Amino acid sequence: METKKRFILIPWDNTEIAENALLHGIKIAKMVDTSIVLLHIVSKNITVLEKEKAQLVLEELIERYIKEYKILIESAIVGGSIFSAISEYANDHEAGIVVMGTHGMKGMQKITGSWALKVIVGSKIPFIVVQEKPSDWEKFKNIVFPVDFRSESKEKLQWAIYMGKYFDSKVHILKQKITDKSLLRKTNINLNFAIKYLTQNRIEYEIHELPKTGNFAKDSLAFSQDINADLILLTSTRNITLANYMLGAQEQYIIANSSRIPVLIVNPMASFAKVGQFMYG
Repeated sequence: METKKRFILIPWDNTEIAENALLHGIKIAKMVDTSIVLLHIVSKNITVLEKEKAQLVLEELIERYIKEYKILIESAIVGGSIFSAISEYANDHEAGIVVMGTHGMKGMQKITGSWALKVIVGSKIPFIVVQEKPSDWEKFKNIVFPVDFRSESKEKLQWAIYMGKYFDSKVHILKQKITDKSLLRKTNINLNFAIKYLTQNRIEYEIHELPKTGNFAKDSLAFSQDINADLILLTSTRNITLANYMLGAQEQYIIANSSRIPVLIVNPMASFAKVGQFMYG
């Protein structure tokens, strides 16, 4: 029986940053031969006429991109809040991945927290968060894979394997120098787990030990900048709280990185999603 390919979901709000996300989505979709859905979130109180106008604008845009890039793009308009509607649509319609644009940490977001992180948390579907349009149309060459003591660090490994296989990527495993024996043991368990499965899947990798500075997120980002990384792989903090939004979880710091490197972030609860079925049902 033929299986249905999973699509790439792009939240759309008629901004330049959303267009950047769409271009990243097109880049990935062309490489893995799948389709795209543009998701436009509107107020639940929108009138029928307003919704029809929004649909017309979206269809005209899609027609232009289909003609230019020769790729299947569809649209969806739903009412609700971006903080819940995007994840709900992705979960309910079994998207393969969401590619979303963000402006980083600007203005009020420095006080209220990263909007991108708020959208991502709670989704079963992984997100790639981007800030700029693709620098090229080549495959991801270098992927940064930070490993720490948290058990959820393992849950992004399947995506490292997927990227390594389908994008011919080299995985750069980052490990921070640790003196605490308990944390070191937990980190090494995660490291060995990653090495085992990358080796079994014949994925090229390299291990880098970063100096102990007390800020693994900052050090990981600095390394990513140095090697001109194409993507950073993260797992979100389990049971993230309001304090994380206000004070800044490490994911939030990296998502909004000043080098504007795309970030793929997986929620711990998404571990059951089969990456082998990223594009296949």
